[in-house]
Order: sequence, then C-alpha cells, then structure tokens
Amino acid sequence: MVNRSGHEEDYDKGYDKTRDGQENIAYILIKFSLPLILSGILQQLYNWADAFIVGNVEGELALAAIGATGTVVNFYLMAITGFTLGLSILFAHKSGSGETRAIPGILSTFSLIFGVGFSFFAAAGICLASPILGLLHTTGDTIRLAGDYLQIIFAGIPFLAVYNVYSAALRGIGDSRAPFLAIVFSSAVNVVLDILFVACMRWGVKGAAAATVVSQASMTAFLLLYAVVKHPLLRFRLTGRLLDRTALLQGLRMGLPPMIQSSISAFGSLLLQNFMNGFGTQTVAAITTAYRVDTIILLPVINLGSGISTIVAQNHGAGDKMRARKVFGVGTVMMVVVSLCLTILVIPTGGHVIALFGVGAGAVAIGQEFFRRIASFYVVFGLATAVRGYLEGIGDVLYSSIAGIVSLISRILASYGMAAVCGNMIIAYAEAFSWGVLLALYLVRVGWRRYGKDSFWQKLS
Repeated sequence: MVNRSGHEEDYDKGYDKTRDGQENIAYILIKFSLPLILSGILQQLYNWADAFIVGNVEGELALAAIGATGTVVNFYLMAITGFTLGLSILFAHKSGSGETRAIPGILSTFSLIFGVGFSFFAAAGICLASPILGLLHTTGDTIRLAGDYLQIIFAGIPFLAVYNVYSAALRGIGDSRAPFLAIVFSSAVNVVLDILFVACMRWGVKGAAAATVVSQASMTAFLLLYAVVKHPLLRFRLTGRLLDRTALLQGLRMGLPPMIQSSISAFGSLLLQNFMNGFGTQTVAAITTAYRVDTIILLPVINLGSGISTIVAQNHGAGDKMRARKVFGVGTVMMVVVSLCLTILVIPTGGHVIALFGVGAGAVAIGQEFFRRIASFYVVFGLATAVRGYLEGIGDVLYSSIAGIVSLISRILASYGMAAVCGNMIIAYAEAFSWGVLLALYLVRVGWRRYGKDSFWQKLS
C-alpha cells in the first residue's frame, strides 16, 4: 500500500482504518488498548510473582525488603518509559503523516543509545545499591536483603531499555499485540523460575531477582525477533548508519520532557519512600504491597490513556484534527466508566488481595484502609489520564511534563505537611490531592488551546 506521501506503508491496517474513519472510535480504542492492558497486567506479574512467592516462602521481612527497593528501580524504569512515551508519539506521527522511512533511523539510534547508556547506569546502580538504600533510611532489619535483591535487579535494566524502544516503535505503527505476546512469554519464564529458585532451591530474594532478570532478557529477545520477522520497516543493518542526527534531535525533542518529568517523579517517589519508611516496617509492607495491587488495578486506566495518546497522535499526524478530538471525547467517556467500575471493585476486596501476599493481620488492615481512601478518587485519576493522553497525542508533551512535576510537588508538600493530622493514611490522601491538581492543570491547558488566551479567561469569569 502506498500512502498519500508516496511512501510505502508498513504499519497495521487497523491504524489506517483509524485515520479513514471506517471503524467505530470506541472499538478502535478497545482493540488497541486491550493488548496494552493485558501486557501491563502480565508485566506487573513480575513483581507479583516475586512478592507472592517470597512473602509466603520467606515471610513478611523478605517481602518488605523487596518493597523497599521499588522506588529505586522505578527511578530507572520511569526514565526509560518516560522517554519512550515521547518516542511512541513520534513514531505514531511519522506513521500518520506517511514519513515511514524515518522510522528505522529513529529505532536504531535510540536502541543503541539506550542499550549502551543504561548499561553504564545499571553498573553504577549495582555499585551504589547499599548506600542508596541507606540514604532512604531503609529499616535496619530489611536493608541487607533489599541490597541483595537490588544489585541483581539492576542487571536487567539494559534489557528493559531496549525492549521499551522497540515496544514504542511497534505501538507507534499500530501493533499493540507484539508487546503482549513478549510479556506472555516472559511471564511464564518468570513464574517458573520463581518457583524453582525461591520455593525449590530456597535462594530467597536473590532467587526472585535472578528470575526477574532472566525473564526480562527473554522478553527483549522475543520482541526483537518478532519485530524483525513481522515488520520489515523495523529492520536495520549493522553496516548502515546506526546513529541518525535528525532522528536523534526529533527523538530528544519529544522524549526529553516526559523523561525529565518521569525522572523527577521517580526522585519524588524516593523522598516519599523515605517518608513512608518513618512509619515502620509494618506500614512499609502494607503500603508497598497495596501499591503492587493498585498498580495492576489501574492498568486499564493507564493503558486506555496510552491508547488515546497514540490514536490521537496518528490522526493528528495525518492532519485530521477533528477526528483526534472525537477520539478524545469518546475516550474520556470510556475512562469515566472504567474508573467507576474499578472503584466499585477495589474498595470491598483490596484487603483480601493484600492478605494473599503473606503479610500479617496488622498490615492487611492498613492496606484495606489505604484502598478505601485512594479508590474513591480513581475517577479523578482517570479523567486526568484521558486529558493527558490527548495533550501528548497532539504533541504538547512539554506542558504535560511540567504539570506532572507540579502535581508531584503538591503531593510531597501534602505528605509532609499533613502527616501529623492524617497519620500513615496521608499517603493515600496526598496522592489523591495530586491527581486533582493534575486534572485542573490539564483542563486549563485544553481550554487555553481551544479558546485562546483571552476567550479562555472570559469563559472562566
């Protein structure tokens, strides 16, 4: 198929239907987002399998040790996923506008940069694991186990970096199924190795970490092989030019703002982890386990937002701004419905799910109270995610990143400022407050872009 620019098209035909308006928008969003949701659920099973098996085999102390490493690892992961979010939008713009010849250059450039760059960062993390955990005031009874786990986990960071670049390219050209297949494969590897290393060989947290790293390497190898076989557009030769200056500049423009925002958010999470550690091991075990559950529960919201962003970007790149707005409208309605369903599901069941991880009755009670508070605000988070998807899809990634930073600052200030009043439940209240700040900032930006500066302020008044 040849597109309107005269270039050969090599992306999913369903994406072409998105642009031409031949399919219902809601169906398109579901078709594109569902594999992302399933991929995210399976990806979270890495952490779930580690936590579930370790918690039941090794006990609450080992579980708390793994939980204490989460924010440190997320600092790396959020930098990677933040940048590749921008890359995914860039790939979608190139697909929508017919500039598909630019895609191999973007892919090769950032695969090389990410693979090499994050190898150095991972090496630094391995060397500095214990000092970092000490700076976070990790509790004395968990710091040794946490250090053992973290040093091994860092070895998998380069694999995740390359995987996310390829995943961004595949999503950008309309193939959201490939990452799902890769994660199905790696999840199976992870669970089998967790059982072998932890339950059978009794390697403890080290065995859980080793299982995760091997499965991440398997996932990356699977996705690269799939991309090469199924998509000629994503092939590049080692004899060619691996670093493309134009691709580098375009990628940096789209990727750096969300990467900086994600990195700052991850750094803020480190501060919040330090704050949470002050409530003791039981609260750490309860809240970190609750966040494992909360993360997987919110995947339908997060990945529907990714679907909105990618499909809006594809239509925006094709010049169909009216359809991009329709995608946003339909996506927002879907987001409200999904968020309310999750609230109804989580409030009565959250504590029971936490209990599955082998924590004590006190931690289960803390986790249940956390869910009763945070789940009440899921619809606010859903609306903020929908508006964010639209803004990033039309290329407004810089503002979105700034809004994310402001939201994080509000969460940190609320956490430290209201802890004396709310106790450990300020962790939930502060996050919900930050979602409200984020939604307000995004709505202001949408109004500003649609009506212009003067008209927008007149409508507010």
